[in-house]
Amino acid sequence: MSERRKRVIPGDVITSGSYRADQNTVLDGRLIVSTAVGVSEIVDDAVRVIPLTGKYMPRIDDMVVGKVTSHTSLAWELDINSCYVGFLPATDVFGRDFSARSDELASRLKRGDLVAARIANSDRSRDPLLTITDRDLGRIDSGELVKMSASKVPRLIGKRGTMIQMIETQTDSLITVGQNGWAVVACEDPNGLLKAKEAIAMVDRLAHTSNLTDRVREMLGGRS
Repeated sequence: MSERRKRVIPGDVITSGSYRADQNTVLDGRLIVSTAVGVSEIVDDAVRVIPLTGKYMPRIDDMVVGKVTSHTSLAWELDINSCYVGFLPATDVFGRDFSARSDELASRLKRGDLVAARIANSDRSRDPLLTITDRDLGRIDSGELVKMSASKVPRLIGKRGTMIQMIETQTDSLITVGQNGWAVVACEDPNGLLKAKEAIAMVDRLAHTSNLTDRVREMLGGRS
């Protein structure tokens, strides 16, 4: 079997055998081949490549953090850190009784507001449709926006959420993470806010390295 983590370029064979081809990989017979420049990773039964660069590409059911940039009479337009613009329908916020004549969209969401949303529909031929009808979605009322590479988000979350939970515990913060590479950090303690932002930046910078959770914990002071 190949190394569990190594630098790869498109066309490199990562491994072979009974593995599932995940992010930025394809299955070629029994070989799993990289489709991106980055670092390969084997986790459980899946093989993926963490790209070193790249914009976020919307995928259905992804949770994203977006920033309202404008609106039409029927929907808000959101920057989602992508070459695509996210569209949030007014009916998602006002409900079925929404009226374009009587309801003013700016009364609910205005330019600059941050929103946690889910990709409801995306087919690469048009801008994705967003929704906030699920639990814990909607306008984010407090916190500071932090940006990182979308490809590094799995490392920030960690296996079964271990990394993000550790950062929140160590800094007494609440972090909303979008799979588009944007996160919102809310913390009443300025020092905790600073530490949480430093931790996210560290993950973004060192996502390709091993023992990252322990290194971030040490940077934060190792408080349990």
